[in-house]
Parts: sequence; C-alpha cells; structure tokens
Amino acid sequence: MSQAPEAPDARVAPESSEDAVALLMRQHGDIRNLFDEVEKTSGEARADAFRRLVHLLAVHETAEEEVLHPMARTAYAGAEKVVEKRLAEEKEAKELLSRLDGMDTEDPKFLPQLLTLRTEVMKHARAEERYEFLHIRRNSSPAQLATMAKALRAAEATAPTHPHPGVESATKNALLGPVAAIVDRTRDAVRKAMGR
Repeated sequence: MSQAPEAPDARVAPESSEDAVALLMRQHGDIRNLFDEVEKTSGEARADAFRRLVHLLAVHETAEEEVLHPMARTAYAGAEKVVEKRLAEEKEAKELLSRLDGMDTEDPKFLPQLLTLRTEVMKHARAEERYEFLHIRRNSSPAQLATMAKALRAAEATAPTHPHPGVESATKNALLGPVAAIVDRTRDAVRKAMGR
C-alpha cells in the first residue's frame, strides 16, 4: 500500500514567505517616504503624516532592538562594536524624535529639527543596511530569514508607538516595552477619539 506524500514541513518557510531583510529595507523606504510627506504638507495633513512617522519609527526601532541587533551581534567578527554604534544612534534619534513628538508641527522650529532627524535616521538606516543587513542575509537561510521576519512582526505588534530614549536593548525592551506600549497605545486611542 503506497502512502500519500508527506505534507511540506511547516518549519520550512514557503517561497512566498516574508524575508526579514526585505521587510526592514521596505520599512526604511516607507520611513523616507513619510519624511517626504511630512516636509511637503502642512496643517492636519502634516500632523497626520508625522503621527504615522513617529509610530513607524518607534515600532521599527523596537523590533530591530529585539530581533535584528541580537542576531547581528554574532554574524561576524567585530559585529558587537557595530551593533553598539547602531544602538547609540538609535538613542540619539529617539531623543530628538521625543522632542519633536511634543511639538506643534506648524511651529517654525519643527521643520529644521525634522530635517536634522531625517539626516540622522537615513544615515543610521544606510549603516544598518551595509553593516548588519548584508551580513544577516549572507549568514542566514531563507527559512531563518522568514522566521526572523515573523519575530520582527511579533515585536512590532507589541512595541511602544512613541520613542522611549534609553530603552535600546532587547532586555530593556522586554522589561519596559510592554508597559510603555500600553501607555502609548492608550494615549493614541484617546487622541484619535478626540480627533487629534
């Protein structure tokens, strides 16, 4: 009696699975586009685009801190120093983003500070792409990249939606992130309900 062919192993990612590096690269593009939108608009359109930018930056960085950076630390010799530099850049960006998050987007000081943030964020993204993403891709199988993408998505789903400078490690995110996420998401819901 012949047996039916075995079902594909669920642990092996199908070809259509999301790839962690592709996901993060796509988000870097989305971040660039949102910076453009904030700069080119005004009034409520600018405020809305900026809220989306803050949200994307906050969840993106948290996911990288919880998933990407720990994996990158072991990708090649000297990676530890590279990751530490990226974490320091993230802390600086979070500090500036936190100040901007409390500003009126029509304040004359807003756009110059936003441009400073954009320059730093884009420089940081290029460094990640060159020094982390490249090595992660070289040292990971498609199944590992798909699993990592799922981990990134899970981290984003529970991440704070606003910057929290000083919370740039997987450990700090695990300890403080859930509380910050609840506070942030509650604040976002109240703002939305009030039309702000």
